[in-house]
Amino acid sequence: MSILLKGGIVVSAEGRRKVDVRIDGEIISEIGTNLAIDNSEVEDVSGCYLLPGFIDAHTHLELNNGKGSIGTADNFTTGSRAAVAKGTTAVIDMATPSKGTSLKQCLTDWNRLAEGNSFCDYTYHMSIIEWNKAISSEIKEMIDEGITSFKMYMAYDNLRTTDAEIFEAMTEIKKYNGMLGIHCENGDMVNEMIAKFVREGKLTPHYHPLTRPDSVEAEAVERYLMIADLAGLPVNIVHLSTARSLAAVRRARARGQKLFVETCPQYLVLDDHLYDGPDFEGAKYVCSPPLRSKKDQEVLWEGVMDGSIDTISTDHCSFNFEGQKTLGKDDFSKIPNGMPGVETRPELIYTYGVTTGKITLERMVELLSEGIAKQFHLFPQKGIIQKGSHADIVIWNPDTKGVISAKTQIQTVDYTPFDGMETKGSAQAVYLRGKKVAENGQCIAEMEGKFIHRKIVKESINPC
Repeated sequence: MSILLKGGIVVSAEGRRKVDVRIDGEIISEIGTNLAIDNSEVEDVSGCYLLPGFIDAHTHLELNNGKGSIGTADNFTTGSRAAVAKGTTAVIDMATPSKGTSLKQCLTDWNRLAEGNSFCDYTYHMSIIEWNKAISSEIKEMIDEGITSFKMYMAYDNLRTTDAEIFEAMTEIKKYNGMLGIHCENGDMVNEMIAKFVREGKLTPHYHPLTRPDSVEAEAVERYLMIADLAGLPVNIVHLSTARSLAAVRRARARGQKLFVETCPQYLVLDDHLYDGPDFEGAKYVCSPPLRSKKDQEVLWEGVMDGSIDTISTDHCSFNFEGQKTLGKDDFSKIPNGMPGVETRPELIYTYGVTTGKITLERMVELLSEGIAKQFHLFPQKGIIQKGSHADIVIWNPDTKGVISAKTQIQTVDYTPFDGMETKGSAQAVYLRGKKVAENGQCIAEMEGKFIHRKIVKESINPC
């Protein structure tokens, strides 16, 4: 039996319209005004918006950072359950190989972690943490396997590669019209600043952001864009956090360069005063790049509003406060870097973006779903409510009110950086490929997530 959603307002990046939506199996089969009920099961969604399922293009659901922690508090099962309960129907996780192993082995490992263990659909960015002939030869193989995007690092000694290697990787990825994203921080300067503060006995979380000032990110962004310009590859900047970095982006676009920019909710609603909290509370906010100043926050919102920033994902990387963050009690450099966020992104952006008038609901759909789907070769399978697309639909109630709390969250980490923040609007129900999987913020189905094979369609990419 098909499902008929009646009385709602369908929203895309281009606009909204009051229409009925019919779901047959996993697919949207019909959209129109006053559709006949026929043999459909009817769900009255009057007063609600129908939004395409949100996509989080930056998660670390399974990660061991090598600092003595036992890996992230969440895994594919718990992280995806938290995601889909609040409206995120697909994630793009960071698959990260071990040194000396192949990308193929990494793909096998991530499939083992995710397959049969996810409440939402998933795919991966394949991390490249070393560069050689063997890795180079695997780029096409990964794209043939449906992994069309890659990740590299300019910081973290166990992950970063040289500028020359980044250029060579760009050249190879360009052959197949793939996408590359990079963690932009000057790793040498980060190491130098950490060593300086530790030497001076400055060991509290207050010093974490001081080891990674805005210049460290902005320099790396500028350098990355120059390398990409030389290679002729449109690229992605992940988790951009500063005004100076956004200025570098605007300069690149002014000279005609094509690129994408991602930021995260923490850089839009939190700021660096939190590192000075009592009782080691500042450790909860240790992530890289770190939280920034209120001025940076204002400029990032401007970028979200004027289109300089293309997408908002989370960089979800959940380490418990007790037993993991506290490893750095006597030395901030030993605090595992990362914060949870896959559960809270939709409500935060709706509350602090849409209800404040900073952005429209259409722009929210673009930032959290449609733009991500287009950038990462998921569109029109995902990212839009239209005939023939996956029936990934969030029935959004604009009138609900809530308070984010670690005590009531679904993700299994023992804190949330957004604790106590009031929200308005939430996912009343969530459909994943035609099946209702969540209702009123809780999962009501078993693990339905599947790997989504991506195929590059060059025409779908339209970077600014």
